[in-house]
Amino acid sequence: MKCTRFIIKHMVKYNDELLNDVFHVLSDPTRREIIRRLADGEKTVMSLAEPFEMSLPAISKHLKVLETAGVVSKRKEGTFRYYNVNPDIVDSAKEWLMDLSKFWPEQLNNLEQFLNQNSKDR
Repeated sequence: MKCTRFIIKHMVKYNDELLNDVFHVLSDPTRREIIRRLADGEKTVMSLAEPFEMSLPAISKHLKVLETAGVVSKRKEGTFRYYNVNPDIVDSAKEWLMDLSKFWPEQLNNLEQFLNQNSKDR
């Protein structure tokens, strides 16, 4: 029980609004693929749109959602828009998941010990 309180208190440091935005963005397969492609480096809207069978306005809408969530950033050069992934935002979600993943093995071990103790008492 003591460990549970520590982990929950520790997780309070995360920005709920940011995490909600990041996980919302990651819930869409097109946006996940855009992020994967941007992990290789900066790309234009046209190069990001190439593998998808959708219009440029549809890709632009996805990019706007990513940008609003802070997952990607954009720079303009002439008539071109270049996008980059923002690793700090993605890392915050990864850290949250890592902290959460530490919680379950210990809780399952505690449950196993409890069940073993109770079965011995019977």
